Amino acid sequence: MQIKAETASRHTLAVLVDNEPGILARIAGLFTARGYNIESLTVSEISEDDSVSRITIVTSASAPVMEQIIAQLERLVPVHRVADLTVLGAHVERELALVKVAGVGEHRIEAMRLAEVYRGRVLDATVSSFVFEVTGGRDKIDTFVGLMKQLGLVEVARTGIVAIARGREAA
Repeated sequence: MQIKAETASRHTLAVLVDNEPGILARIAGLFTARGYNIESLTVSEISEDDSVSRITIVTSASAPVMEQIIAQLERLVPVHRVADLTVLGAHVERELALVKVAGVGEHRIEAMRLAEVYRGRVLDATVSSFVFEVTGGRDKIDTFVGLMKQLGLVEVARTGIVAIARGREAA
């Protein structure tokens, strides 16, 4: 009898936590100690009094491992709720990237044309470089960055994934 190994799939988790010192380190430590990789991690305060933060974590794991990760996160005292947006269904994911491109002449014109196609905004411009802001899905940003490599890419800064469930209900 052959046992079929479960394949890892990408999951986006929304974790609501008390905004207190050390909570991010504890969550990252949970992943590190068990050998789980974090592909993307974003954190922001979400309550008016800054007492609650939302942590969005993107990781890849098989279904049983994902259940284990969620159970371990839920056991941490300052964690209010963990939602696997991937399992819940339709959700919206976005990322922001700042992309610095240096170039003159035709490379400069082509960089501007491609930025327009990808709905990038110019945030800073000098006679020899641009800083573009591009938002969208991971694939869109990866493609834009790949194109800019051919035109004088200097530097990239990315926010990581932010995500929210679709519909009326909160995750």
